[in-house]
Amino acid sequence: IIFFGATSYLLPILFARLLGKTVVLEPRGDVPLSLKLNWEQQIPTLVAKLLAGSVGLLERIGYQVSTGIITYTPAMATELGLDRYADKLYPNGARYVDTDRFALETPFEDREPVVGFIGRMDEEKNIRTLAAVAKQLPDNITFRFVGDGRLRSWLEDELADEIKAGSVETAGWVDHDQVPSELNQIKLLVLPSEPTEGLPTAILESLACGTPVYATPVSGVPDVVREGETGFLMAANRAETIRSEMAEILQRDDLDEISAAGRELICEEYSFEASVERYRTILAELSTPE
Repeated sequence: IIFFGATSYLLPILFARLLGKTVVLEPRGDVPLSLKLNWEQQIPTLVAKLLAGSVGLLERIGYQVSTGIITYTPAMATELGLDRYADKLYPNGARYVDTDRFALETPFEDREPVVGFIGRMDEEKNIRTLAAVAKQLPDNITFRFVGDGRLRSWLEDELADEIKAGSVETAGWVDHDQVPSELNQIKLLVLPSEPTEGLPTAILESLACGTPVYATPVSGVPDVVREGETGFLMAANRAETIRSEMAEILQRDDLDEISAAGRELICEEYSFEASVERYRTILAELSTPE
């Protein structure tokens, strides 16, 4: 039995173990931290910390009693403190991208100087920081926001002047079938995320479309966004740092090479076929008697 994401469901995990089942936990990221960041906007900070800590305790017990643990990448396992379970840890999970749908459609050199964010507009994505960045971009750079969430209205109000002037664009929620087209419109995907996600899907999809990624070096990100090779890692997720580094990145003369390297990485390591092979290996090892 694989518990995907729901690693704090201790009772079902224990029940499955009592039935003699092989129980595998596959966390999607740091759930307690994600909950804390969002709860702090609604309830007192101390209460939010206590509640998130309770969820974290349930997760730790679940990890302890599970048969196996699968993470997206080795760096994600380290971020979540799972290296201690080395005897049952499988740190190369089976994330994949449809490399036919997510492909390089617009040649990188033909793209306009547009940077973008694609994803859920919540606190853990540091949308407020990106708004500060978008307010002070050089005149030749446009910032495009794609997605929906609880901070969307706030963002549109905060950047009303920039949206009116055309230096900022907001597309709102788009169907997943439209995401490849959106990614092919931008030169750089910007994600100053907190370490709440194991490996954002937007990163894999962006690289598949030949769009370099500029992101915080959290969780599994550094295993995929390789500095100066497939993308760039933020020195800090402060607005001033992001704005300065982003401008420098867009002036590089090797971005087309980085674009090609990102696409190659996804095709080789994160295609459906590659993921099936990884999962086949993991499941075979889990089913082998000790």
